[in-house]
Amino acid sequence: MSTTVTSKGQVTIPKAVRDLLGITAGSQVDFHRAKDGSIVLTRADSEKPVSRFEKLRGHAGAGLDTDAIMALTRGEE
Repeated sequence: MSTTVTSKGQVTIPKAVRDLLGITAGSQVDFHRAKDGSIVLTRADSEKPVSRFEKLRGHAGAGLDTDAIMALTRGEE
């Protein structure tokens, strides 16, 4: 992935990278130089990124109990 540097020296972090690291507006980031000379971007704040599965937790609603599911499977009402 690549991005363009603005005249102010700013860049936009690609969405895929922001999503992977859990970076949102207000997040703190660090830049580290690796031994091979490359630059590594990491989160600087202690906030743990929320997994994509955690974001969905509790969104399915109350749902059906086992008896209701079995009745639907059998065609009962």
